[in-house]
Amino acid sequence: MVYLDEPHLDRVKRIHDAGFAVEIWDWTAKDAAALAATGARFTSMTGYVGGDLTSPDGAAALLASAAESIEFARRIGAPALNLHGTGLGEGGLPVRPVEVVTGEMWLAALRTLERVAELGEQHEMTFVLENLNTEVDHPGTPFARAADTLALVRAVGSPRLRMNLDLYHAQIGEGNLIELIRRAAPYVGEVQVADVPGRCEPGTL
Repeated sequence: MVYLDEPHLDRVKRIHDAGFAVEIWDWTAKDAAALAATGARFTSMTGYVGGDLTSPDGAAALLASAAESIEFARRIGAPALNLHGTGLGEGGLPVRPVEVVTGEMWLAALRTLERVAELGEQHEMTFVLENLNTEVDHPGTPFARAADTLALVRAVGSPRLRMNLDLYHAQIGEGNLIELIRRAAPYVGEVQVADVPGRCEPGTL
């Protein structure tokens, strides 16, 4: 999300040279060997490229692409693989939007995430479930609130499924960040921050 006027590898190098770690999103068009050769430290990357947590075909697609993501993560040394309630498309909008999350969907999501955690255990990799906001950036994304992602991670109860606590999204959707951090801390695998509003680096607004 920085140095957007430069090629991707040049962005990675500049971030690394500035002393920061790097996160990447869709890895399917990236060269793992070239990324590793930059010497950058990768904190996380997208852990799936399709599917969702609730429908049978969506869960199968998510798990299949999660397995492929693990192989790429190993090659660049990324320790965490990021997930959402459903795939995100152009502009961050959900590929399969959900207006009402039913109890059946909650149970299906729990079962899918249990299988994700098993996959992580088999390969000694950690998946992180990210909270999003539906008010501004990701309307129609199921299980988007931090309270939702926390509930699912707690219910699965595996060290291979943690929470990616995005404080930008949480501030927009829920607020009361200090209390949220206290509740979520035992289950957090990654924390992301940005200014609100604007989604800029902290301290810019």
